[in-house]
This record gives sequence, structure tokens and C-alpha cells, in this order.
Amino acid sequence: MFSELEQKHHEIFMKRAIQLARRGIGSTHPNPRVGAVVVKNGVVVGEGWHICPGGPHAEAMAIELAGEKARGATLYVTLEPCAAHGRTPACTDAIRSFDISRVIYASSDPNPKMAGGGKVLKASNVDVFAGFMAEEADKLNRPFFRYVQTGLPYVTAKAAISLDGKLATRTHHSQWISGEDSRLHAQGIRAQVDAILVGAGTLHFDDPSLTVRDIEVRGKSPLRVVLCFETPRFLPDSKLLTGEASTRFYVRSSNEFTDQWREAGVQVEQLSSLDAVLKHLAGDGYLHLLLEGGGYLHGSFFEGCFTNELVLYQAPILIGGRDAVSLWGGLGVDDVNHALHLVEIKRQKLGDDVMIRGKVVYPD
Repeated sequence: MFSELEQKHHEIFMKRAIQLARRGIGSTHPNPRVGAVVVKNGVVVGEGWHICPGGPHAEAMAIELAGEKARGATLYVTLEPCAAHGRTPACTDAIRSFDISRVIYASSDPNPKMAGGGKVLKASNVDVFAGFMAEEADKLNRPFFRYVQTGLPYVTAKAAISLDGKLATRTHHSQWISGEDSRLHAQGIRAQVDAILVGAGTLHFDDPSLTVRDIEVRGKSPLRVVLCFETPRFLPDSKLLTGEASTRFYVRSSNEFTDQWREAGVQVEQLSSLDAVLKHLAGDGYLHLLLEGGGYLHGSFFEGCFTNELVLYQAPILIGGRDAVSLWGGLGVDDVNHALHLVEIKRQKLGDDVMIRGKVVYPD
């Protein structure tokens, strides 16, 4: 598509656009994260990124900043410019009205309601180059892409485990398996997601706050979600009632405690399956979920093929015991060839712990 020299030149500006797009992590959903750069004669004359739903799109912000300098310029953008009006005008209109001569974009827009910007611009005699650095840009919008393509959210499962793969002792004691560095790193992940999920067991044994601590949150605090078979016993002193973030319970059956939780400010939704719960959350704009439950909940997500990414903080301790809580509760697989495995693996030393992170691949 480009010569080696041109490739390096364009990479500089697309990397900047990707860097700008990252500023929207934690605040743009249900919209994608997008960054844009306007370049004239090798000089950046405008920059923009999508901040929040209803706000200006990255292209519009960058073009507005560039003003008349945008005429005849090149626009670098991480996602194909939208071709339809939503809450804001179509980005293709702004590009054409300012006579931008060339558009280079990374990811193609999978949303059929907004896609097609490349074709619209080509029909208006704008030079368009699609798919430039798409692999790197695609990673920014994995939750958005998964929702558009499947109706499901992107699930990152997180757990602190011992060397022998235990989440807690046989008495369900788990604070703290991992060290301070690992816990701070985990707070950074919390700050980037839309909701944090646990099960009834975690609510009962740990009384979690499920809030972001010691890390700045750019958008709203993540929704706190508890998944239960039935509404749990009302706990008037629960840390989930502090008002620091919204809280929602998903239950399969209601009981005498449901109204008490609702009166205390907790949303209680009754749904019959995990698939329905996840689609309900995604439909409400919660596209990136952080799963922090116990072994039963992690096992349910693995067995339903709902977990997309796994983050483990492995501490140099041994817990032992057949009744201790394992990462994957239940039966697991019966054949090693059917085991789940990770790809795109990253490892990082955090104090005495080792963080292991990767995408989950399910067997055919």
C-alpha cells in the first residue's frame, strides 16, 4: 500500500491517533474508542478523541481544531469515519465540508448503522486507505466489536491464586493472597471497565466494596453486580450500600429480601440464564465486564464460553487441601486436548507475584 518510507511516516501519526483513542478508555461505552489526527505538510494541525457518548467524535474535534488548515490535509483516524447521523452529525460530512484530501483509517466499523464511511468518501473523490495498523487499533475496541457482532459484552476474568491454583482456603479465607503491587495493578483494571461482577458466595464471605481505589476513574465508577440464584439475605451494613457506585443484583428468583435491597438503592433484575444477564448488561451499555467471583462463577463463565480474557496474579504461596477453592469449580474438562488455553500472553513481575494475562481460546 505504501513504500517503506511512507509507511514509517504514516505510522508516526497513526500511533499518535491510537494514543489519543486510549484517553477514552473507561468513558466512551457503548460507543467505540476513537482517536484522530489532522496533518498538513507533515505537521499536526488538529487532534481529537471521543470522550463520551453524545460528545463530539474524534474526527470532528480534530477538524474543528485544525480549522482552515484542514483543507487539503490528511486525516488519520483509528476507526472508519461514520457515515450516518446518530447523536452527532456524520463524520464524513465534516471531512467533505473541509475538503480533506486523504483519509487513512485503521479499524473497519462493524456497526451496520454507521459503517460505510470509506465508500462515501471515495465517492466524493477523497483518497481513502483502510486497514492501516488495524491489528493494533482493533485491540482498543474489543468490547465494542464483541457487542456489535454478538450482543454480548467482553469479559475479563481476574483472580489472585496460589502456586497450586487456589483462590481461597477451605474456610474461604482469601485476604490477601496477592501482594500490594498486584492489588494496585488490579485497581487499574477496575478503573477501565464498565462493571465488576461477583457471585453470592463472594458477597457472603468477603463483603466486598467493588469500588476503584487509589486510581483515577475517567468516567462513571463501574457498576457493582452480584449474580445469585435467589435474592440474598438483606445485609444493612453491606459495603455495597455505601453509595460510591451503583449496584445491581441479578437473580433467578425473588424472595422476601428483594424489596429490602431495592429500598436500599440496589437494582434487582430477575433473569433465568447467564446468557440473558450478559446481554442485558451489554444492552444497557456495560460492554466491558470484570469478573471477580469465586470458583463456581469462574467455572460457569468458562463452561459457557463467556470469558474472553484472563488475568491471574500468582503468589509464591501454597494453600493445599482438596476442599480449598479452585479457580475453576465443578468438573472442568475430562481430556487435556479439550483444555482452554491462552494466547497473546503477557507476564509481569509485581513484587513477589507474577501477573499472567492472555486471551482465552476455547476448543472447537
